[in-house]
Amino acid sequence: MLQDPGIVRNRLKVYAAVNNAKQFLRIQKEFGSFDKYIWQFVGGKPIVNQLKTLKDARATTKESNALSKDLLRRGFKFVGSTVMYAHMQACGLVNDHLVDCWRYKQL
Repeated sequence: MLQDPGIVRNRLKVYAAVNNAKQFLRIQKEFGSFDKYIWQFVGGKPIVNQLKTLKDARATTKESNALSKDLLRRGFKFVGSTVMYAHMQACGLVNDHLVDCWRYKQL
């Protein structure tokens, strides 16, 4: 992987990817799925924020802080609160579309 110019070749990030995959499997085994594990941080349902402007958007929340802290405790690397909040948005745990966005009501 470190020789492939098409991917990030930061040695620490490559090792972290391998490590995180191992930790991911441990969570799957413990909780039955990673899905069950991660949804507990939002109470099992998406957080729907009502953002009127981009200035209302945040980079972290208490939920992303808690997820990050727990993942770090479990041995994950490169899982800070901002990264975890972006993950939560991407996976649908948080709806941060502006209220006038056409996707807001769909989600």
